Amino acid sequence: MMNYESKPKPDDRSDNAEKLQEMIHNTIGNMEAAEESMALTDSDEQKAKIEAKNERRRESIEAFRNEIKDEAPHRKQ
Repeated sequence: MMNYESKPKPDDRSDNAEKLQEMIHNTIGNMEAAEESMALTDSDEQKAKIEAKNERRRESIEAFRNEIKDEAPHRKQ
């Protein structure tokens, strides 16, 4: 039996805010694409699904922004 001693990696949070900002940017892009597709459909059911998904995306963006505030002290200098 081999004895593996593993050490946890140090907690590097220095680029978390940048990653979160990129996630916000991508989510906004997805929302815009969904809005464009909604304009092309006549299905009320499809429009309702897109609106619901974009509402969840808005909530995610708000959560990302709050997390960025929490990560601010750990940003790279």
